[in-house]
Amino acid sequence: MSELTSLTIAEARQKLRAKEITASELTEAYISAIDAANGQLNAYIKVTPDLARVMAKNSDERIAAGKAGDLEGIPLGIKDLFATVGVHTQACSHILDGFEPRYESTVTQNLWDDGAVMLGKLNMDEFAMGSSNETSHYGAVINPWRAAGSNQQLVPGGSSGGSASAVAAHLCAGATATDTGGSIRQPAAFTGTVGIKPTYGRCSRWGTVAFASSLDQAGPIARDVRDAAILLKSMASIDAKDTTSVDLPVPDYEAAIGKSLKGMKIGIPNEYRVDGMPDEIEAIWQQGIAWLKDAGAEIVNISLPHTKYALPAYYIVAPAEASSNLARYDGVRYGLRVDGQDIVDMYEKTRAAGFGKEVKRRIMIGTYVLSAGYYDAYYLRAQKVRTLIKRDFELAFDAGVDAILTPATPSSAFGVADENLAADPVKMYLNDIFTVTVNMAGLPGIAVPAGLDHKGLPLGLQLIGKAFDEETLFKTAHVIEQAAGKFTPAKWW
Repeated sequence: MSELTSLTIAEARQKLRAKEITASELTEAYISAIDAANGQLNAYIKVTPDLARVMAKNSDERIAAGKAGDLEGIPLGIKDLFATVGVHTQACSHILDGFEPRYESTVTQNLWDDGAVMLGKLNMDEFAMGSSNETSHYGAVINPWRAAGSNQQLVPGGSSGGSASAVAAHLCAGATATDTGGSIRQPAAFTGTVGIKPTYGRCSRWGTVAFASSLDQAGPIARDVRDAAILLKSMASIDAKDTTSVDLPVPDYEAAIGKSLKGMKIGIPNEYRVDGMPDEIEAIWQQGIAWLKDAGAEIVNISLPHTKYALPAYYIVAPAEASSNLARYDGVRYGLRVDGQDIVDMYEKTRAAGFGKEVKRRIMIGTYVLSAGYYDAYYLRAQKVRTLIKRDFELAFDAGVDAILTPATPSSAFGVADENLAADPVKMYLNDIFTVTVNMAGLPGIAVPAGLDHKGLPLGLQLIGKAFDEETLFKTAHVIEQAAGKFTPAKWW
């Protein structure tokens, strides 16, 4: 890791504005880092060095002219779910082979408008369906962390595994990601990085490949809390092209960092103590409670009684919406086409060849729960449960709780091609047990590194906030970060 690539976004921004470094120098350092490491980590599936150099040169000119944007000259990686004009956008699926959109997602356009530089497109689970980044058509992403004394390859979490791996290995200053059931927070926890899923509607979904439209939300993965705050401020906006985006001013999230927690109430939900939870997860949770208490916050026990229904309800709602959203991929207008005897045969052959095993599984589950005779029994009931989950959080916040502290994941990162998980998809789904409630309720949640387990692997804590109160999450997460310190993997790649 070069001196330039080890700079946080806040540090790089300061040096760029002081003209101590140039955007071109910073970008070249990242391009070199990607060239050296990506063969082993597989974080990027498309690197765009020529485009990055042009964008960096333009940034240098704007800085020289005194017209620097909020992210001027900062090199970022972009998850392959975000449409980027004329650049590979395939949701890491075979069915979108060769697709290069003629439009830009609102989130990435916001970043470019603020002067950010694109290094390339990041690997992810196919159509964002997965918790380990092993379902990608382009192969698994490798976590830059390794257990002490072991050479075993570990997963970076999913679906935003490429984003988390690239940020942790310093292959970009920060990255865009998306979260449908934990796909920002779980990989952040597995890689010792910070990831925030903002409130549903805070960031536009326009130009982002849809998985489950009522759950998907874009957010950043960054090296620390301040960088995540800087990125979210640029990513968030109202958007006339996305009617679910909310017309509220975007606060200066960075300004919330460093503020006192005195007088705050932090809720601890008993229902997040699940059967078989490792002692280390409980210990790090207790440590987080102690840190917040020391910072002046009041700790209160709360109940979120419908938590136990969240995971099964999520795995009805999300596949149902995926089944509907993925119906458009049929080989007619773009992407893969496998010729058939007639149009129906072509549809069937294209979808059979184009979708991976996990995506097919979820489409079939979703189609089943939406079918006549099962809609009321499954989908409608799951939506009612979702309302109850949202109500649990509302009651806790109405009682004066400012934020809720929970574990981020039930374990540290596990091995690539883990046989137990490969044989039982439900075990893989359990990785989302602490994160899906937040999506079901549409609330903001942040994962922040809190320590290392006995294997020397990072463990994260999650803070859940009130709708559109991301400022409280940044303020509180910063306290945990200051107490825990930052974590960087030992370089082996």
